[in-house]
Amino acid sequence: MIELRVLGRESFLKLLKIVDHDGDSPDPPFLETYKKLFATADDPKNRAVATEEWKFPIIDFGRLTGGEAETKFCKKEICEAAKEWGFFQVVNHGVSKEILEKMRMEQVSLMRKPFREKIHGGDLGFDAGIYRWGTPSATSLKQLSWSEAFHICLNDVVESTANSDLRWAMKEFSIGVSELCYKLVDILAEAIDENPSFFREACSPSSSYLRLNRYPACPKAHQVFGITPHTDSDFITVLHQDHIGGLQLLRDGKWVAVNPNSDALIINIGDLFQAWSNDVYKSVKHRVVANPTMERFSTAFFFCPSYDTVIRGGAGESVYRSFSFGEYRNQVQEDVRVFGDKIGLPRFLLHTN
Repeated sequence: MIELRVLGRESFLKLLKIVDHDGDSPDPPFLETYKKLFATADDPKNRAVATEEWKFPIIDFGRLTGGEAETKFCKKEICEAAKEWGFFQVVNHGVSKEILEKMRMEQVSLMRKPFREKIHGGDLGFDAGIYRWGTPSATSLKQLSWSEAFHICLNDVVESTANSDLRWAMKEFSIGVSELCYKLVDILAEAIDENPSFFREACSPSSSYLRLNRYPACPKAHQVFGITPHTDSDFITVLHQDHIGGLQLLRDGKWVAVNPNSDALIINIGDLFQAWSNDVYKSVKHRVVANPTMERFSTAFFFCPSYDTVIRGGAGESVYRSFSFGEYRNQVQEDVRVFGDKIGLPRFLLHTN
């Protein structure tokens, strides 16, 4: 989960002056707000070239309801993908096509509203602080994300006063992917002889998040990312992306494209699961490349614990010291503020060379 920040009061007032000239455009004023970064950029080369072609794991979740041998093999596939890739796709995942299509339709309708309405909350029923865009802390183009999002706590999904169709879509999507997450963590925990009840106790609607992403077409796509390279600060992320593509993950030092699959949900392991499993499962760095001509949409679900949940390594010698989720998030946010980027798990290693 990349750390996004809201604008301070002074920056927000400056932004309002810019917005006054943008009419009903849904796009945030990236060029105007970050014009100094573009003016001083000394590297115009495309930052997202030459991805490698790999056979990306696609797992049929429906096989878990097959015979004993088929179920065992499916679980093995899931665990191997989490260990070797940290990223995989699942089909027959239990979230209906109707819900996925409705979620996307309502999300597109929301995100295409005028920017001036989104920053104020307007008639959307969300607190203005839930809407984020760009990277206010960026001091160079390599730190700038050309994207916007509504980052919504699951409790707010249930309590939202947004239009009923949007509220229904978010709720049904969240219920479906939450159930998927619990099934996944049960399988992954049992495979390393850990008690999966930990996740039932630690993760709830009050601690997990839904993020509705839009990546506007970018005239400077050769200079910036849709979202800069990062790992997610959660246990598991479930992503539904549209047909445009642009998601890439880092494997063996090379960037690999995650091609769109309308029937699949993308699963990626987060930092917390890597620490909790003592590096058995991998949290993999990923990014979204900017597109010069087309907008892109994706919906992400972040499976998180409560802030006071303590993350401890399981059996064997611990790789990381114990830390709470709240401590981890605070450290990530502080590093982003000071260094412009996330450091993440290396901050919590017990032993360093």
